[in-house]
Amino acid sequence: MQIESIATILLFVWTSLMICEQAALADQRPWSQDELETMATHVVVGKVKAIYSFKERKGDYEYTRLVAEVKIDKHEKGDGANDLIYVRYFTSAWKGSGPVPPGSSGHAGFLPKHGGTYRFYLSKKGYDGASLDGPKDGGFNIICPNGVQPADHPLEKKK
Repeated sequence: MQIESIATILLFVWTSLMICEQAALADQRPWSQDELETMATHVVVGKVKAIYSFKERKGDYEYTRLVAEVKIDKHEKGDGANDLIYVRYFTSAWKGSGPVPPGSSGHAGFLPKHGGTYRFYLSKKGYDGASLDGPKDGGFNIICPNGVQPADHPLEKKK
């Protein structure tokens, strides 16, 4: 085999590994149900009455910030949540050139839909999976990236 062919193969392999590494770093893994229950300051089951959203551009990212109005049917963890709460979550899309830098792309998996009933794993003044120290304003953030599940389909617990 010629040296040029070996160099070409090595360059291809190195480039492929770099692309895979960037993709792996670009998003975080989903939490297990046990992890979500431990991280959450509040766990509630409720029906989504409305969803409000807006888009904003920050640098090379476009963020969609969302708030769901939730009528609580059941409190599973935490206190201080009223019968109607507003929960925050987000998605982001890389709009820059080049590979996506490391970081979260926001909430993924099951996103709340109007009229749906969900189990929400929430953070109020605690780590929310996205920011370093979580919300400090007293609001409820859905734990990122997968802190919302259909009420009748929770994640499986680790054995």
